[in-house]
Amino acid sequence: MLVGRALVLSSLVGVVAGAGAIAFQVLTQFAQHELLDRLAGYRPEGPTGDYVLFAPTDTPFRPLLLPLLAALGGLLAGLLIYRFAPEAAGHGTDAAVEAFHRNNGRIRGRVPIVKTIASALTLGSGGSGGREGPIAQIGAGFGSFLATQLGFSDRDRRVLLAAGVGAGVGSIFRAPLAGALFAAEILYSDPEFESEVVIPAAIACIVAYRVFSLKFGFGALFSTPRFDFHSPAELIPYTVLAVVVALAAGLFVTVFYRTHEVFDRLRTPKWFKPMIGGFGTGLVGLALLLTLRDERALAVLAFGYGAIQDALVGSLSIPLLLAIAFGKMLTTSLSISSGGSAGVFGPSMVIGGCLGGVVGLLAQRVMPEVVTQPGAFVIVGMAGFFAAAANTPISTLVMVSEMTGNYRLLLPALWVCALAYLIGRRWTIYRSQVRSRLESPAHRERYFVDVLGDLKVGSLLGERPLHTIPQTAPLSEVIQAFATSSQQQFPVIDDRGEMTGILSVNDIRQLLDQDHASGLVIAHDIATRPVVTLSTADELNTALMRFVARDVEELPVVTPEDPKRVVAMVSRRDLIAEYNRRRLERMKLAEQANA
Repeated sequence: MLVGRALVLSSLVGVVAGAGAIAFQVLTQFAQHELLDRLAGYRPEGPTGDYVLFAPTDTPFRPLLLPLLAALGGLLAGLLIYRFAPEAAGHGTDAAVEAFHRNNGRIRGRVPIVKTIASALTLGSGGSGGREGPIAQIGAGFGSFLATQLGFSDRDRRVLLAAGVGAGVGSIFRAPLAGALFAAEILYSDPEFESEVVIPAAIACIVAYRVFSLKFGFGALFSTPRFDFHSPAELIPYTVLAVVVALAAGLFVTVFYRTHEVFDRLRTPKWFKPMIGGFGTGLVGLALLLTLRDERALAVLAFGYGAIQDALVGSLSIPLLLAIAFGKMLTTSLSISSGGSAGVFGPSMVIGGCLGGVVGLLAQRVMPEVVTQPGAFVIVGMAGFFAAAANTPISTLVMVSEMTGNYRLLLPALWVCALAYLIGRRWTIYRSQVRSRLESPAHRERYFVDVLGDLKVGSLLGERPLHTIPQTAPLSEVIQAFATSSQQQFPVIDDRGEMTGILSVNDIRQLLDQDHASGLVIAHDIATRPVVTLSTADELNTALMRFVARDVEELPVVTPEDPKRVVAMVSRRDLIAEYNRRRLERMKLAEQANA
């Protein structure tokens, strides 16, 4: 993509993503105000950086209505999704990753609109989920639409789609740098970046962040005390935290997809299932409220960001933190795996932050002279949990730092993210991820050429005998050569052994029924000239292009020193077999390196 075009189009994607983030934020707050606040009297606490658009009502708290409202939101979302865009179900970032790898970056234009409204209904009625899914699809959908309308290549469409994902996430979480890195990192489960995405995504993220912040203000999403990393001894409890969040991430992924399997087996209409999931979500929240007698336990509903803010200042007890963490796993699975619509990044922050708070409080009891700020473990836990759940250690590290405005914990956060990622590489919440560019259908053709580009035609030459035909050979001898050999092309040579032409079955087919020609025609008369050859020094990608251009199965091979003397015949089948063998070797080496 040209520089000027990339700047203009990425900026345009950023404008739409930022505006979409504003629209989604307004819709979600409106739905929460009308459903949870006006009807049930429940007003979820949010982070301090959130700008509240609607004044609270005076409706008294009616907790028994929460399961019914969540069910209503699930029903409305299900009807909307399965009527207009079934692919809008679930968490939208995974759908964007799927489109990048397997659909040439194409997303139907209606999907972002349906996703936005359905997610606002799901979250506004108490369903558990995050913001990044719908916002990612708004940006990705517009990037895909723009590239398609302008007739761009599949490659450019994929770049703009990924830039849209980053712009949406970076704007609504006020983390533009992390959004750009997230767009490049989320595509693969191995530690690999889609490098051509980074700069367009960075431009889109900056613009989207500016647009969104014009309405909702600049600054970090969460306010935090001044946390610092004081002593290398703190890495001991941080190591424990890495193990805890990595294993918890594995549990979350398992519960999430097992719940998905349960709902898949239900013999009810698909549009009805989100209502069941919503009702179950409300019941979990109500049960925790009645058990713990603390309204803050309802952080398992909706976004739940208030729990993070409370945990940062140490106002939540260990039992309450554990209840929110594991309850959030269940409610998120019920809300999204049933076919509802929302993201999984937000719930991951809540789960990881609560578990980090538990480890921090326990570590302070065991090592009070070392762990003086248990709230710091909340921030690091947020980063470590999602790094393990999504295989995105770098962008998550930056994301959490930008969301909290705290960069003094980069060292322990990097330590925890790296360890959690290594422990959790067996699972991922984004099943559309592929391991690396080599395994992405989007890059398969390019990697085919790249693998071949490392090899020379000379590497294909084996011990298969070469059959040639003297240029003075009569037609009967030519026919006999084709009948007795598996070779499909025959070089025609003169008495010095130099190639003067080449013969194929097509060259002699028209003479087969002409008996009088057998004594008059010689090989030189019907040979094709000039001859397209391959050199032993040619790269295999050059050979592939010549095979395709000539539409033949075999080509003669010569040496650079003597371009008129044929030394072998190479077939298209030989080339593909060598490619497969070398690719298998690369995959085995990659597996050994990752073991």
